[in-house]
Amino acid sequence: MRARLAALTLLAIALPAAAGEFRSIAENATPMYDAPSVRAKKLFVASRYYPVEIVINIDNWVKVRDQAGDLAWVEKKSLSEKRTVIVIAPVADVRRAASEQAPLAFQARQGVALDVVDPSAGGWIEVRHADGQTGFVKVSQVWGL
Repeated sequence: MRARLAALTLLAIALPAAAGEFRSIAENATPMYDAPSVRAKKLFVASRYYPVEIVINIDNWVKVRDQAGDLAWVEKKSLSEKRTVIVIAPVADVRRAASEQAPLAFQARQGVALDVVDPSAGGWIEVRHADGQTGFVKVSQVWGL
């Protein structure tokens, strides 16, 4: 009975995130855990700007989903307000305007994180590469929106 009450209490204080709330990891070598505790098993270590989707907020912990669909817990202080996306296409064409006919600005390979400059461009998003180049990429070629 006590375990059931504890589980119900935990569910009551767990705040589900708004659908599609994405953040990025703030610091390099951020541990991702299988439970909301630093004593829990470390599942993997995430790098800076790794985009994650927030699933649940509990106190100082956040349960997140990554682009592979894996779930893990991370300390809330380890998340950044900075929005990033990760390239999921083998090679993403980043164009100078939100159009297939626009000149190519640069290409980004699968796994590259890009800063989100403007997420609302009708099927495209404006992004910035770490080297400063900017352009527009199709939403279907990235994850983190």
